[in-house]
Amino acid sequence: MAAARAVRSVGRRSRKLFDIFVSEVPWTVSSKELKEYFAQFGSVQRCQLPFDRDTGFHRRYCWIKFSTPQDVQNVLQKDAHILEGAKLSLKEQPRIRRGRRRTQSE
Repeated sequence: MAAARAVRSVGRRSRKLFDIFVSEVPWTVSSKELKEYFAQFGSVQRCQLPFDRDTGFHRRYCWIKFSTPQDVQNVLQKDAHILEGAKLSLKEQPRIRRGRRRTQSE
């Protein structure tokens, strides 16, 4: 039982996601363009650019998922990220896994 728990724990650590939260994204920029831009810093696994159902426009923010922590650091080391004349605002944001939350009694 303890061995199975240890294996699951190691598996969870290896699947940790490394994300950047990007705001101030210009209306004219697509998720494909964001992926291409951030690919210069490392391997981009995914770009999540949420859209507003009522307006059909994206919400001017996104999350970028990288393969390694080094890729994230490469992005954060650059002073200014500018796309189509607009300065993007970046923040490192490890994604919180959805699932069962631990209570204080556990």
